[in-house]
Amino acid sequence: MKKTIAVLLFAISGLAVASNCPNEMKDIDAALGKGPALAAAQMEEVKKLRADGERLHKEGKHAESMAALQQAKRLLGI
Repeated sequence: MKKTIAVLLFAISGLAVASNCPNEMKDIDAALGKGPALAAAQMEEVKKLRADGERLHKEGKHAESMAALQQAKRLLGI
């Protein structure tokens, strides 16, 4: 019984993270649309992390996607 509950909680938490990836991408896109004052190398890194996050999300690797997207947000200062 405890194992079943643990598996269920894990599945639910995965869905919560999965559904948040698109929101994180929207936040990054909005910040990029405002023309942030970043060095060219930082801007490229943010764009790479944003693309990686979307790719990982589509592959079902939501924890990895969130990590990449959070790193992009840190670089953007959001």
